[in-house]
Amino acid sequence: MEKLEQLIKGHKEFQNFHFKKFEYQFDELVSKGQSPEILFIGCSDSRVVPDLITGSKPGDLFILRNIGNFVPAFKKDNDFHGTAAAIEYAVSVLEVKHIIVCGHSYCGACESLYKVLPDGDDLVHVRKWLEIGKVPKAFVETNFKEFSFDEKLRMTEQISIIFQLENLLTYPAVKRKVEDGSLTIHGWYYELQSGNIKYFDSTELEFKDLNSKKELD
Repeated sequence: MEKLEQLIKGHKEFQNFHFKKFEYQFDELVSKGQSPEILFIGCSDSRVVPDLITGSKPGDLFILRNIGNFVPAFKKDNDFHGTAAAIEYAVSVLEVKHIIVCGHSYCGACESLYKVLPDGDDLVHVRKWLEIGKVPKAFVETNFKEFSFDEKLRMTEQISIIFQLENLLTYPAVKRKVEDGSLTIHGWYYELQSGNIKYFDSTELEFKDLNSKKELD
């Protein structure tokens, strides 16, 4: 069966079983609108499914996905900024209480930072987008010279998350709300090979098992 046919079959199953399971919630979400407390910024990687790995239900997460779960620094101009617009909407309209930047192992975007992409128009926007990852890559190459290539990739994936958290604070509303305590930002790292999630402990400056963390604080 082709993948598209599987999607059609899956939609039928959704209508017949899953939709009915959450039908009362969908009715409420339609009549009252959405009010998620969490903005989840994740990678577009097909192997990372936010709802699946968090056990969340319809209406729980406002999800933003892009290549590498990157957060471009705030820039006030009249250009098109999809990621920035989603962040602003989540923070200033939906008034989420938490933002999670979730990176993952074996990330193609982070690996691409160590490659030379071909010139031409086919990847012109990808090359520009990957510039967001140059600083964390440089940090790893400077501070972890003794690491193997694979170890550098895993470290780049994690260090990148920390830099994206810093970029979040360049957004005026994010910075203001973090400072007044109405918004908290979190860095998570999802391991494809184990299904485990680690969170960044900003006090001890290391990633720890999320299962040991009782709640978002």
